[in-house]
Amino acid sequence: MKFSTEELMEGIQSGNKRLIAKAITLVESKKAEHRTQAEELLKKIMPFTGNSIRVGITGVPGAGKSTFIENFGRLAIANGKKVAVLAIDPSSSINKGSILGDKTRMEELAKEENAFIRPSPSSGFLGGVANTTFETMMICEAAGYDYILIETVGVGQSEVLVADITDVFLFLKIIGGGDELQGIKRGIMEMVDLIFINKVEKENLQKAKNTRLELKRALDFIPPKEKGWKIPVLLGSALYNEGLEEICTKIDEFIDLKKKTSRFNEVRTQQAEKRFEYWVQEYILAMMKRSDSVEAAYIQHKKNASEMVSNPSTEAKLFVEKFLSKD
Repeated sequence: MKFSTEELMEGIQSGNKRLIAKAITLVESKKAEHRTQAEELLKKIMPFTGNSIRVGITGVPGAGKSTFIENFGRLAIANGKKVAVLAIDPSSSINKGSILGDKTRMEELAKEENAFIRPSPSSGFLGGVANTTFETMMICEAAGYDYILIETVGVGQSEVLVADITDVFLFLKIIGGGDELQGIKRGIMEMVDLIFINKVEKENLQKAKNTRLELKRALDFIPPKEKGWKIPVLLGSALYNEGLEEICTKIDEFIDLKKKTSRFNEVRTQQAEKRFEYWVQEYILAMMKRSDSVEAAYIQHKKNASEMVSNPSTEAKLFVEKFLSKD
């Protein structure tokens, strides 16, 4: 059944999870008629967005992201908050499919009235998120969710783009995976705001403390992302709800600091500008390819690149210059 923009808008504002999900499906669609309605819907919801705390959560597979999100979400709900989870699953490069299993892994959280879980395929989009995650987040904010938790695909160090759409970037670390410094990559360490060493128990407590010390030493060599904020490295176990209260406290402290220094709104402005630049590129390419001559040139230059007739970047430059240069 097709819903009108007004019906979707009303459903979002009343917290109707079915219509919220329908609105997100609409925004994720690549069909031209769906894109038109999606843009209309997004324009209508904008005045009701911006009131949530956006938290990006990353870590290698096995770090316990889903368990952390489930128990952190339940804790936030117990404290009177509404929680939306946007879980990004990697898409197959072969058949473009995605398992989307996060809802089954967060079974208890999914039962909560004040929780909304939306798994989305990355669809080949790099950076640990999907290309419409930002817009999906807007829908959840308009629906009144206080926390938007974005779980990245967790495939390594490409997760940094999630920092471009969130207020807080949390890195989950585990111990016992060989060289403890192997997980300390400068790219991701420059982006994080909080580090949580997960799966800490009595028998590995000393190892966890050693890992924390090494992480703190590594952070000393990286300029602070936010002035006045020393990145906390916390120990705990998401499975046993240990350390989650402290994470809540640190998130609140970090947001308070950003708001006091005016960085909160400043960063959100920069993020919106980056989304604008992304969509400008997408729409320019889409519009150019509507022309038969442009489409033919695009295919030819792409073929030249794939067959290594010349460098792919050179072919891209030639294609763009052919249609966009003043000459």
